[in-house]
Formats: sequence, C-alpha cells, structure tokens
Amino acid sequence: MNEWCGWPVVDEQATWERAQQILTEAELSDGLPLVPPTRRRLEEMVAGIGGRSESQGMMPPMFGDISPESIAYQCVIAGCVPAELPVVLAAATATLEPDFNLLGIATTTGSAAVALCLHGPIVQRLGVNALTNAIGPGSRANACIGRALQLCLRNIGGARSDTGDMATMGQPAKFTLCFAERNEGPFPSFTERHGLAKDESALTVMGISGTAEVLPGDGEGATPEAILDPVVAGMRAEIVMSGQSRKGGRGEQVLLLPLELAEKIARHEGWDIGRVQQYLFDKGGDVASSPEAIHPIVTGGAGYKMAYLPIWGGGSQMVLRRL
Repeated sequence: MNEWCGWPVVDEQATWERAQQILTEAELSDGLPLVPPTRRRLEEMVAGIGGRSESQGMMPPMFGDISPESIAYQCVIAGCVPAELPVVLAAATATLEPDFNLLGIATTTGSAAVALCLHGPIVQRLGVNALTNAIGPGSRANACIGRALQLCLRNIGGARSDTGDMATMGQPAKFTLCFAERNEGPFPSFTERHGLAKDESALTVMGISGTAEVLPGDGEGATPEAILDPVVAGMRAEIVMSGQSRKGGRGEQVLLLPLELAEKIARHEGWDIGRVQQYLFDKGGDVASSPEAIHPIVTGGAGYKMAYLPIWGGGSQMVLRRL
C-alpha cells in the first residue's frame, strides 16, 4: 500500500467500507466517516503549494512534524477543498506558540479544545458561516476546516484517547469548532482592535473549555447593563466551576455577541467597545487580566442569545495570525 507522510494512501478502486477500515486500523479516525485519501485527492490538495515537505514545527503532545503535506492529508480526510489548506496550516502552526500551551490543552484531563475564528475577506471567499448557527451545524466549510484542525491534533500531534489526550469527559468541540466574525457591526472588529486593517484576512486560535448560552437580564436587554450583567455572572461562575478561584491571576475571556445586541448597546451614548470591556472587567471583579483581555466578537444570526467561550483555566493565550 502506498503511503503519504507515513499514512496510508487509499486506492481509487477501494470500496468506501474498505477505505474506512484502512483508516480506522491506522488509528486516523475521530469516529466519524472519513473521505478516502487517494493519491489524486492528496496531490490536488497540495497543488501549487511550495515547500510541501518542509517542516513548519513539531506538534505536541507526541511532537509529530507539521508540513504542508501532513496537513494536506488531514484536510483531505476531513472533507476540505484545496483553498482551505492554507488556513488549516496557518491555524496548526499558530497553536505552536508557547503561550497558547497546546501541550496542556491536548493532554489535560479537563475538557479543553481548540476553537478557530476567521476574520476578514477570507470568510466570504471560503464561504465560512458567520450567521445563523455560526458555531453549530449546517456549513461544510466551518465543519471541515474545524475538523481538519482537530485531526491535526490527533494524527500529527498524537492527541488520541488514553495516549496523548487524557480528557475525563471531553466535549463536542473536539470534533470541530470553526466560525467567523461578522464583517459588519457598530464596534471595531477583533482584528482592527489588534492593529490589522479592515480588509486583512486573519485567524485566531483559542483554547476553550466549552460554550455557554447567555441571555440578557430582561430577555431583550433594554440597557447595556441588562445585556452584560448575565455575561459577568457567567464568567464569575466559570472561574469557580473550573477551579480557577484557587489560582492567582486571570487570562482572557471571549464573548460571542449577536449583531442585534451589539447595535442595541451602541445606541446608548458613550457605549463603545472600550466601555463594554471596562464594564465587564469592573463588574466582574478579576475575571480577566485587563479590560482589553475581554474579547467581544460579533457573530451569529438574528436574536438576542449570546455565547460565552471560557478560555481553558489551565492557562492559554489566544493567538492571532494574518492570512
């Protein structure tokens, strides 16, 4: 049998069932069906990519080699199209930043997972969903890009159950969690707040403990305070639930804010993004290292439901990369 970076290449004539058996026996499966990695699909995935076999780092916990070819294999079996390979490659290398602490995220007995957010023109170009069900099902691009990144952690990094990945419970985001920031709204985007131009594409990787739905205090949030106070309560509760209350110092916080609520907040005089961050910081009483470490990101469809993505309590810093 032919190989690609040490993994099996499936013959074009192999049945679907045989392909799944081959990949499962090679311990490449996340439990869901995989696209057969034929030579044709693999070559199409890396077509036009320079330095395809060059190492771009070693991925913990077992320190497998990241290269365009090794990432391409994960992209194929995850169902990606070739235009998505550079995004997955950039995301995989971003997780190697020391402050991201991928070793801790990948091996903890907690429920940490890697989430991926895309920003700027790349979102529309790849068809990544930033509207209804932004962090849920329904978009091939979201599902496959996020899944490819998770398969990198599993198959390149070696984070497999009972060997590298020791999560007691795990969480669904370990299958996939990829979403996009909306390109409209009353506040500067996440990337603009970090010095990028509005027309620049970028991605952010974040190590999260899960997701939690948050509703405004009066159902529709007549005031900014009514919208944000339940968010503060959620952040404070997460610190207790995750055991962070026993530790000194705080890191970052992520809030996914629907456009309707962002616009409702901004209609009140003086409520810019800085004031939102300052309010959450002051009201929260040590929920983050600074107001700027609280990150509202406008995404999602119609409605008043927010989502809180607590950063893993074991310690992880979000990483932003230009594309």
